[in-house]
Amino acid sequence: MSPTHAAPPRQALPRHDPAMLGQDVVLLLLDQFTMMAFAAAIEPLRLANQVAGRTLFRWQLISENGTHARASNGCEFAVAGGLGDVPKDALILVCGGIDVQRATTPAILSWLRKRARHGNALGGLCTGAWTLARAGLLDGYRATIHWQNHNAVIEQFPEVDLTKSVFVMHGRRLTSAGGTAPLDLMLTLIAETQGADLAHSVADQLVYSAIRTNRDSQRLSIPARIGVRHPKLAQVITIMESHIEDPISPADLAEQVGMSTRQLERLFRRYLNRSPKRYYMELRLEHARNLLMQTDMSVINVALATGFTSPSHFSKCYRAHYSRTPYRERGAHGPREAEPEPEA
Repeated sequence: MSPTHAAPPRQALPRHDPAMLGQDVVLLLLDQFTMMAFAAAIEPLRLANQVAGRTLFRWQLISENGTHARASNGCEFAVAGGLGDVPKDALILVCGGIDVQRATTPAILSWLRKRARHGNALGGLCTGAWTLARAGLLDGYRATIHWQNHNAVIEQFPEVDLTKSVFVMHGRRLTSAGGTAPLDLMLTLIAETQGADLAHSVADQLVYSAIRTNRDSQRLSIPARIGVRHPKLAQVITIMESHIEDPISPADLAEQVGMSTRQLERLFRRYLNRSPKRYYMELRLEHARNLLMQTDMSVINVALATGFTSPSHFSKCYRAHYSRTPYRERGAHGPREAEPEPEA
């Protein structure tokens, strides 16, 4: 007779303010919103009603134009209405996506500020957190946003206490990183309002085996990202990522991790097929590209924010890596800037 094994205990869910999620949820769909984040937020509510056998949650979709909203994948949704009144206890979730600056209009900002004054709890899904920050509604709050937009928010909204968590709940504000992160957020809210058993049953329906908490990071670890498990290499890359604006020399990087410069060079060549200097430059240029595409910062300020003291040197390095100058990149995603003459 085979021995019996007790089933592993369910993960305990952290406690949060249960008033954050009432029966009514309003989803404001910005133009070009992300389908994955939207579905990850709404499907747990539907399944909670289905599993419970009664209506625990109601939801409605709204948009600025009051008739429809288009997702970034081209799908179009009919909505229930526009920027009107909603129940005072409704949780309002702003569903963002690509080109969020264009989609965040003065009318939307004004409406969100009004809803905040009326006491509604407000949340941002994916880049929806940028819209809340632009409205000044995350000043002094902990928050999160998709990792690709993280640096842009830090540059634009220094009053926001930004983290890299999967989701954050702070006061009457909540934010999630996009992708599947809203699923973890909504399951946590369901657990707080209706009990952990229901939340786990909903997770089972979704074939979702591990509910992440607000202590989980949204990105893979550095070893998982680069496909190499070498502690010294991961340590150096961590230092690089935290010093984009003020780059550290290879000699100082090597000293900080207890290696010689030659050993550091060999380590990067062996595992990443490039020099530490080249890898560092690519990190800085990737950061610069995100700022050019996601903020209104001038090209000169982007250069300074990524450790380049000379705009022409920045432009030269950017063009060598991306086959276009930062000015052309900015022109493709916003107002054009005059490109300076190259240095003699």
